[in-house]
Amino acid sequence: MSGRPEPLFPLFAGLETLEGIGPKTAQLFAQLGILAPRDLLFTLPYSGIDRALSQTVKDAVLPATLTVAVTIGAHYPAKNKGGAYRIHVEDAKTSFQLVYFHARGDFWKKQLPEGSRRIVSGRVELFDGTAQMVHPDFAVAEADADAIPAFEPVYPLTAGITQKLMYKATRGAIARVPQMAEWCDAGQVNQSEWPDFLTAVTRAHDPVSLTDLAPTAPARERLAYDELFAHQVTLALARQKERRKKGRSSTGDGRLQARVMAALPYKPTTAQNRAIAEIIGDMATQQRMNRLLQGDVGAGKTLVAFMALLRAVEAGGQAVLMAPTEILARQHVQGLRPLADQAGVVLEILTGRDKGSERQAKLAALARGDIQVLVGTHAVFQADVHFNDLRLAVVDEQHRFGVRQRLELGQKGHRADVLVMTATPIPRSLALAQYGDMDVSVLDEKPPGRKPIKTALVSTERIDEVVGRLRSAIAEGRQCYWVCPLVEESEISDLIAAEERFKRLRAALGEGVVGLVHGQMPPAEKDAAMRAFQNGETQVLVATTVIEVGVDVPNATIMVVERAEIFGLAQLHQLRGRVGRGQEASTCLLMYQPPLSESGRQRLEVLRETEDGFIIAETDLKMRGTGDLIGTAQSGVPRFRVADLERQAGLMAVAQSDARKLLNDDPALTSPRGKATRLLLWLMRQDEAIRLISVG
Repeated sequence: MSGRPEPLFPLFAGLETLEGIGPKTAQLFAQLGILAPRDLLFTLPYSGIDRALSQTVKDAVLPATLTVAVTIGAHYPAKNKGGAYRIHVEDAKTSFQLVYFHARGDFWKKQLPEGSRRIVSGRVELFDGTAQMVHPDFAVAEADADAIPAFEPVYPLTAGITQKLMYKATRGAIARVPQMAEWCDAGQVNQSEWPDFLTAVTRAHDPVSLTDLAPTAPARERLAYDELFAHQVTLALARQKERRKKGRSSTGDGRLQARVMAALPYKPTTAQNRAIAEIIGDMATQQRMNRLLQGDVGAGKTLVAFMALLRAVEAGGQAVLMAPTEILARQHVQGLRPLADQAGVVLEILTGRDKGSERQAKLAALARGDIQVLVGTHAVFQADVHFNDLRLAVVDEQHRFGVRQRLELGQKGHRADVLVMTATPIPRSLALAQYGDMDVSVLDEKPPGRKPIKTALVSTERIDEVVGRLRSAIAEGRQCYWVCPLVEESEISDLIAAEERFKRLRAALGEGVVGLVHGQMPPAEKDAAMRAFQNGETQVLVATTVIEVGVDVPNATIMVVERAEIFGLAQLHQLRGRVGRGQEASTCLLMYQPPLSESGRQRLEVLRETEDGFIIAETDLKMRGTGDLIGTAQSGVPRFRVADLERQAGLMAVAQSDARKLLNDDPALTSPRGKATRLLLWLMRQDEAIRLISVG
């Protein structure tokens, strides 16, 4: 697997090796992400122009692109330089004009002599009651009619690249596709009636009608599947490699777990029990655990994670729980301390705040094994942190930690198991794209006793009523969050929005009642403001979205989100989950700026109707698209050129099970299908996978 297979060399050569492309043009193509002929294969037309021959322009609904046979009539040269050069033409039923600007000399007299027959194709529009075709795309002799495609594909372009150039370049790239063996499962190909790869590429670039442009057209669906399958093979290889890593079996007699369970004021849900069993099962095997625990806000992930931490301690080892921020780390400690005391387990916290002798003492206790469960921020990654026997690492809020850190953490322990928790319900198709290498446990029930949260939509014009409502809630001893929108991209304007709101609320509600947290504050100030709110010293917390993850203030019962229509649904759902944590009924007010668009209203209505994060995330995905849903930059979700995660979630699931099955039957990819798949990985630029195979 050392180097790229030779049959693919022409597809990965420089673009300049294609006819008609020089260094300048190659740079323009690079702006579209097209670096080699291979990339042109997956740059598909997004629309098409029907250029089938019509009899006449007479009854057409204009403007329209039309193709008609005409007799050329009189020429009317431009009256002034750069003016319109007009040619009178007649089709079978009516007459119209061809118009050219910047005509030179008698060029058109020679090209389109009076009395000659031509087929012209282009956009026809009405000007002052006269039909005109300005700068026809084609004007050819009847004998050359074949030069006009019956259905012309329309490609995405960038400045300096024309449709003609794109058409020619894609044809050049297709001509370089070598004969390749089939990497798709034969049953799948027959059942879906897919063509082979070369046929699929050729057809996708040569649509005959608009139906050929649909994601469900067999040629397009096949190419989408090839992308998804290559991606899932990469994830499956990563998973196989993780699994081959020797783990250690961590088993225990369950005595610590039993103590905690006995002390709980409620019974765990079926989903919690199931997840605990899956995790404990993984920890007992000789392979490294690599599991994702996905649970909606308030689904009780912490208890599940704590049971896993206790199993590591029962097995005679240590465990670490990592949180993305110091506030969350401290909160975990508050929540877990009573449970740890029940179990008689030593729990300690390590953050960037620990300095000097205090830090040294903690590090020494950790290295001796006196600290059994450590809670920390990424400070745990520092080189001087050594465990006596780390068996389990639990990572909270995965999307704040990259895959790389996940691996670093695993290296701290001698073959430590890894459990990742996320409170973001991710639609299945995205979960497969992002975490396809992991095994997933889902908490899909809420523990008993959680009160539903009342959600209401309020126009910003009624802001005074909302402030009045806060006033009475504060008088009853309640607390409120007020979330300001992230305006535009610049952090400066967010800051201004939050500070303005803070000043106005302080003026309305009184000094000392309102606190402020935003992304630009020094961490210590942020912590102080959060703590003042947690301790009930301030009653209202004005914040940008920094509070969405995990902050727990049971006394907070009102969540106001300003300009809710510009937030993602999943984000609003996370924010809403910050209230409704105590005994009191809670409310979430989504303030929008009128007028709300129809789709804007539909989106917000979903939140009013359901508290199920998975339904909300699916709706968000349908209405906004993948990129917006997770903020493409930090998402770790691959960019597919053909596949569409929203519409082709089903294909992704098929690709995952197919990839896992293939690697199960042929772990080294040496069978005929395995070898074909290696070629696919090279074709799809899955360098990661190629590295895994060569080291594997």
